[in-house]
Amino acid sequence: MVVQPIQTFEREYTIPAHLRHTADEPLSAKASTRLRQLLARPGIVAAPVGAATTAAKLGMPDLAIATLPDFPQLLYPLIADADTGFGGPAMVARTVQMYDRAGVAALHIEDQLSRLVTPFRVRFVVIARTDSAQVLGMDEAIRRLQAAASVGADVAFIEGVKTKELLEKTVKALAPTPVLVNVISGGLTPSFTTQEAEAMGAKIIIFSLVSAVAAVHAIREAMALLKKTGTDHTSAGEWTHASSSRLLAWTSDRG
Repeated sequence: MVVQPIQTFEREYTIPAHLRHTADEPLSAKASTRLRQLLARPGIVAAPVGAATTAAKLGMPDLAIATLPDFPQLLYPLIADADTGFGGPAMVARTVQMYDRAGVAALHIEDQLSRLVTPFRVRFVVIARTDSAQVLGMDEAIRRLQAAASVGADVAFIEGVKTKELLEKTVKALAPTPVLVNVISGGLTPSFTTQEAEAMGAKIIIFSLVSAVAAVHAIREAMALLKKTGTDHTSAGEWTHASSSRLLAWTSDRG
């Protein structure tokens, strides 16, 4: 894969004025708008999507069942999972173009051996990803990412960095290419904080499954409290009927 650089550009990752009201609007049936609504209230303006998002959408595990049209649909600053590019060189190029048109902030493509050299021009960040460390070792994983960086990848992503020392080694070996670290609760990579990852030299840290885990815990807790107490007052907290009406579009504060 060869990434041909284009003119310097910047994207401002702030919520545009015409979208700022979405946090208080009824939840949309459209996934991209619903995501924007849920993230807007705490002020989060960018997020990653990957296997868990795909599984939630399809209602089944992400086992290469989803195809290209299932992915580039979220018009929001996302670090997007482009899987393996969905085919040979021509499909990889088409995948990149479709993600570009969808407006993603960045994408990562896995380092499958079938990916051949594919020239394309992009207007976003290209993240080279390898999952080879667990099978072939860190040295081979680093070598692959060095090769990707040499042909223009903007960021390096090794899945499953198991220790602080290995992350520091990775950052040093790949410099000056920025390194992304992926943190999954209970996963192979320790639960580094953003401050710890930054101190080790990582430039991007992704916390995978945050919303999924939070939702599962919240629903389980609410159901357990309902069964135990016979009421939802405890789990509902300050939530009111008016709040529900606005959320479900029964009523609206907007004219």
